[in-house]
Amino acid sequence: MKPTSVAEFFQSLPASLDRDAAEDVTVVYQFDLSGTQGGQYAVQVADGACTVQSGIHPDPHVIISMTGEDCLKLLNGQLNAPASVMTGRLRVSGDMGLALQIKSLFPTIGS
Repeated sequence: MKPTSVAEFFQSLPASLDRDAAEDVTVVYQFDLSGTQGGQYAVQVADGACTVQSGIHPDPHVIISMTGEDCLKLLNGQLNAPASVMTGRLRVSGDMGLALQIKSLFPTIGS
């Protein structure tokens, strides 16, 4: 099912975690989304589980910034992540190794 809102996506995210891929991973992804679908969400993966909290985490490993609308387009396969980074629509800072690992942790997202 493709999400129709950013809030809906983040509510369903824990069920999308590949628990095997997350077994030895500890990471906090901070999503900073602007615009009408915007908001701040901290996604924590630890001990093979995922939790999502609204708001800003004090010490995230990776910060992902974009508009909420672009986030939905990415999730629904309508926007290409590498091209979005190159054009500045998607900004990623922090641990790039962990940033790249997000697709293996959540393999069904954007498919």
